[in-house]
Amino acid sequence: MLDGVGIGELPDASAYGDTGTNTLANVAKAVGGLRLPNLETLGIARLTNVPGLDPRRPVEGCFGSMREQSRGKDSTAGHWEIAGIITEKPFPVYPNGFPEQMINRFVEVTGCKGILGNKPASGTEIIRELGDAHVRTGHPIVYTSGDSVFQIAAHEGVVPLRTLYEYCLKARKEVAVGEHAVGRVIARPFVGTSGAYTRTPNRRDFSVEPLSETVLDVLHRNGIETVGIGKIDDLFAGRGLRRTIHTKSNGEGIQAVLDTARDLRSGFVMANLVDFDTMYGHRQDPEGFAKALKEFDAALPEIQRCLRDDDLLIITADHGNDPTDNSTDHSREYVPLLCFSPSGNKGVDLGRRETLADAGKTVAEFFGIRNQFAGKSFLSMVMSTS
Repeated sequence: MLDGVGIGELPDASAYGDTGTNTLANVAKAVGGLRLPNLETLGIARLTNVPGLDPRRPVEGCFGSMREQSRGKDSTAGHWEIAGIITEKPFPVYPNGFPEQMINRFVEVTGCKGILGNKPASGTEIIRELGDAHVRTGHPIVYTSGDSVFQIAAHEGVVPLRTLYEYCLKARKEVAVGEHAVGRVIARPFVGTSGAYTRTPNRRDFSVEPLSETVLDVLHRNGIETVGIGKIDDLFAGRGLRRTIHTKSNGEGIQAVLDTARDLRSGFVMANLVDFDTMYGHRQDPEGFAKALKEFDAALPEIQRCLRDDDLLIITADHGNDPTDNSTDHSREYVPLLCFSPSGNKGVDLGRRETLADAGKTVAEFFGIRNQFAGKSFLSMVMSTS
């Protein structure tokens, strides 16, 4: 999962303020073109016009795009849909900050003497604005964004990580519930001194529990080894996973994928590489985004070498996060669908899929598991039957 790597606005993008977004193409334009030779061999240049990439290059994988049907553009909804759940009712958002009853309840259940913030904000900007007041008072900084999130920022030297995580768990279970059940409660720890505060890699996401069974649940119940890498267990509230590996960067995530692929005899690995989104999309940094794409591209051949003949690699995303638009939030975009199997078909155009759930449907069929998930499997298009 290349978190936030979108490939062009969805038909309903204007309703979300995302007209003109195209994360991959706009990053390329901002940096004077991209060179991603290994992703090119999987067909990424066939999906949208990306400066620097050649759509005429021979393709060794199968390629297409997917459209999110769920309402909203949150990571939780995107991952859930990929795993088979289409979210009909959007998670609540708070463009004017959280209502008083939510804040009062948060103060009550956590024992805090007060909070700072309570407004939509960039995570880096709000610690710059309120970091000194937080250090002075000890009050946590509570804020949101254009996404369905209840975010709690605290200095690690003022509020220990364990305490911050406890705040988040209490907010998840006792504050962000019912009509206020946001997609995620997020711990946002930071360090540093006045004028030089920086966020740490110790972020944790506390997702609302999936509303119905996901492909992870079904595989796990049928004895298939399931491994979540990155923030996968956070986004699925820990459900359906036999093993979890938390990572703090794309580099750690890629290494965890390699290690797991080499050791696992049979099973399903779902990995999220979050730096595209958190480090560069939200921070409006196309140069950093481009560097992260190149780093993943360079690692791709080694990932492919880990695959056995009948293994299947699927590369996709959960939403866009265009670092060149006027927003620090996610963007409502198509996402890439790139597939590769050493013994599979080559150069097949998978078309424009009508839902992200096609991915989960395909995974279930790959393992021979009967299911009632939304979507249509594309397994027969990517795996050779001869």
